[in-house]
Amino acid sequence: MLEVRNLMVFFENALAINDLSLEVHKGETVGVLGSNSAGKTTLMNAISGLIIDMKKKEDRRGGERITVLGELLFEGEDIMQAKPSERVKRGIVLSRERHPIFPDSSVEENLKIAKYVRKDLEIKKSLEFIYAVFPRLQDLRKRKAGFCSGGEQQMLSIGMALMTKPRLLLMDEPLLGLSPALQQSLMRTIKQIGHEGVTILVAEQFARPLLPVINRGYVIENGTLVLTDTGQNLRDNPEVKATYSGF
Repeated sequence: MLEVRNLMVFFENALAINDLSLEVHKGETVGVLGSNSAGKTTLMNAISGLIIDMKKKEDRRGGERITVLGELLFEGEDIMQAKPSERVKRGIVLSRERHPIFPDSSVEENLKIAKYVRKDLEIKKSLEFIYAVFPRLQDLRKRKAGFCSGGEQQMLSIGMALMTKPRLLLMDEPLLGLSPALQQSLMRTIKQIGHEGVTILVAEQFARPLLPVINRGYVIENGTLVLTDTGQNLRDNPEVKATYSGF
C-alpha cells in the first residue's frame, strides 16, 4: 500500500531522515519506534505531505532550507509532489502529536468539520463508528472541546482524522501525556480501528503498550533505520525492551 524508498530530509545542512525505506501493507498496523528527535515526526510529515507546506513557508520568508529526496509510493503511484489535501483525498490522513482542535466548538462540532466533503448519511455513520470506539466522546459531544482533558482531546483528534474515512491512518505520538490506563484504552481502540479495515502507521517513543498491537515495527535512531521485525520479536528483543519499553 505504502512504500517509502530511500527517503532523505535535510533542514539546512542537518540530516533529519537518512536514506530510510519502509513499507506498509494493506490491513497492517505498523509501528515506527524512536526516541525524541529520532525523526519520527519528520517521517510522518513527509508521508502526509505537511513537509511540502513547511518548505513553502520557509522559502517565502527566507528561512530554513528544507530538502526532501527519495520516493513515496501509495498503491504504486508516486505521491512525492502531491499536496497534503490531495493525499487526504487519496485516503492518507495524519493525526498529529497535539493535534489542533477548535476549543470553542463542541466535541461533535469538531467531528463534523469534514462535513463539507461528506454526505450527511456518511457523517452519521462515521459519528456512530467514532462514538462506538470512543464512548467517552459521545458522553461529551455537547461539551466545548477546550474544556476536555488531554486524553479526551487526544481521542477527539483521532476521531477527527477518522471522520475523513482514511485508508491509511498516520498517528504521531498518540500516547503522549496519557496515563497508563488511557494508553491501554487507546491501544485497544487502535486494534479495533484496524479490525475495521483501516491500515495504520503509528510513530511512538514509548513502545510497551504499542508492541502487542502492531504486526511489524521499524526502529529509527537519528533518522536512520536500525532494526525492523515483527511486533512480537521486537517485544522480546532485550535492546528494544531496555531502550523503548520501560520494562
